[in-house]
Amino acid sequence: MEEGMIVRGGCHCGAVRFEALIREPRPELLDCNCSMCSKTGFLHLIVPHDDFTLVSGEEALTSYRFGTGAANHLFCKHCGIKSFYQPRSHPKAWSVNYRALDDGHGLDVTVRTFDGRNWEEARAELG
Repeated sequence: MEEGMIVRGGCHCGAVRFEALIREPRPELLDCNCSMCSKTGFLHLIVPHDDFTLVSGEEALTSYRFGTGAANHLFCKHCGIKSFYQPRSHPKAWSVNYRALDDGHGLDVTVRTFDGRNWEEARAELG
């Protein structure tokens, strides 16, 4: 077993389920103010592709792209929840919605604001 903690989550109706290995003892969430995140309340938990497993529901996912088209927003076509997606800011990782994690996960997190309305400058600050 890899060092870290396994968390599980998914969409509202249960069609989409995932697992993620969280390696940091206190992961940082990004609270973005872009047009998409501010309207949906998405809190970004960045998980490298190799540490994420889609357990079920690939056939239930539908995609939405806008702007540059670099981000692939994945929604459950049954209940409409975006529990994870491929962000433009982290092309080698998934962004998992912290609010889509199952209760009782036990993560101790910090929250950092991300100025998605000024994406280029905010991305440069992430490093």
